This record gives sequence, structure tokens and C-alpha cells, in this order.
Amino acid sequence: MTDQAAVARFFAEERLDAVVLAAAKVGGIHANNTFPAEFIYENLMIEANVIHQAYAAGVSKLLFLGSSCIYPRAVAQPMREDALLTGVLEPTNEPYAIAKIAGIKLCESYNRQYATDYRSVMPTNLYGPGDNFHPVNSHVMPALIRRFHEAVQDGLSEVVIWGTGTPMREFLHVDDMATASIFILDLPQAEYQANTEPMLSHINVGYGEDVSIGDLARLVAEVVKFEGRIVFDTTKPDGTPRKLMDSSRLAAMGWRPTVALREGVEETYAWFLANVAETEAAAVRG
Repeated sequence: MTDQAAVARFFAEERLDAVVLAAAKVGGIHANNTFPAEFIYENLMIEANVIHQAYAAGVSKLLFLGSSCIYPRAVAQPMREDALLTGVLEPTNEPYAIAKIAGIKLCESYNRQYATDYRSVMPTNLYGPGDNFHPVNSHVMPALIRRFHEAVQDGLSEVVIWGTGTPMREFLHVDDMATASIFILDLPQAEYQANTEPMLSHINVGYGEDVSIGDLARLVAEVVKFEGRIVFDTTKPDGTPRKLMDSSRLAAMGWRPTVALREGVEETYAWFLANVAETEAAAVRG
């Protein structure tokens, strides 16, 4: 999707009625720190190409998925939609955040100039079956699942986690995100506009509760059955101290999540065992 000509051909051939733009280059603190140019460039290209070509092809509705990192580092918690562009971003993922803000503004600008119906949702941290469990560029939930699983397999007595373990994070199961996306995409345009503003049109999608990274690590360790010691490497960065979404705008329209955190972690680990761990083990066996 970073190839403008390829995206143009796709839209010309498919003749779509609606688009959900969930594609992005994503990763955790390490990946964002290591590849900042790739994160801002690739995400800007994906957004610009898809949103513009959707307009050029006459696509009537589009839903853009952003990220909770669009909000300032020192923003009041829980984070309201109107906190956007009110302060300095978290330095560890600023390039990615700027690209996601640009995606919101692309949708709003096309709506304003071309009368399109392009909407934006800002998910909190997502997890679930089908997640990216890569050892370098995965997010915190799949990274913890993989790390504790490998520690059990290798008989390790301790697992080292970056940072102090004190930052608070909110996690939403991917199934809940899917239902929220459909809910928002299907809203009548008049109702969507009545609950947003032309240049502040994004809607937060969160679980409504947060958990410390330390407590999350302990939960994952329990699910994976790791009985060793958890060590926090305080020389490594923590990232934003707290990220809890204010999802009251969406709740007022009638949507709420249904998957509890422990239930979601158990389901995600079961998927990992069946689809990632077994595949990798089979490859090693030849």
C-alpha cells in the first residue's frame, strides 16, 4: 500500500463501496526507537495512498483506524478526543503518532473539501488471535506471551521485562474492536456527525479499565504457567506513564466491549500455541 500506482490500480479494479483502513507499520518501543523513519514514512504513504484513491474511485464510506498514541504524553487521564494536539507527544513513538494524526486530518480534510464520509476511530492497545508475535517488532501483549512461553520451554528461572513495570496500559480484544468498527461504520451519517465535530471527528475505542505492565506480566506468566522470577530492567525506557481512553462518546451511542482481559489472554495464548509455536516447532523438526 506504499505503492501509489498499485493502490490506484486496486481501487480501479475492485470498485468498492466501503473501506476499512487498518493497515499500518506497527511495533513496540524497541522497533519505534530503531526504525523511526520507516514508521513515519510507510504510515504516511499508506494513509495518503488509500484515502486519496478511495476518494478518486468514488468510495462512499471509509473507516480509518488510528492509535491512542496520538494524544500528548502528559494528557489528563482518561484521554478524551479533544485532547488531540494539546501538548507534546511521547518521544519514543512520536513519528508513528504524527503519521496517525495525519490520517485523521486526511479524513477530515477530504470530508471538508469533497463531502466524503470518511471516519476515524482511535483504538487502545489491541490483542488477540492472529496477533504479531515476532520477537523484535511485536507489541507488549504478544511479546510477553512469547517471552514467557519460551522461558517455560527452555526451563529458564527468570524473565526480564523492559522498564519498571509501573506504566498503566489498556487492552481491548480484537473481536471487540471489530464489532466497534462495524458499529461506527454503520452509523447513519447524521448520527456520526451529531456526536463528533468536523475537525475533531475521531472516536475513541477502549476497554474502560487499565492494568500495570507488571500486573499484565504476572497475568501472562500465570496463564502460560511460568513459575520463575520476573525481573524489571529499569535501565530501559517505560514509554508513556499511563494510557487510558475515555470511550464515553462511543458508549453514549450504545457500544460496549464484552471480552474480559483474562479470558482474552487465555484465548490468545491458545491461538499462539496452535498457530505459531507449533508451526515453528515443526519447522525446526524439518
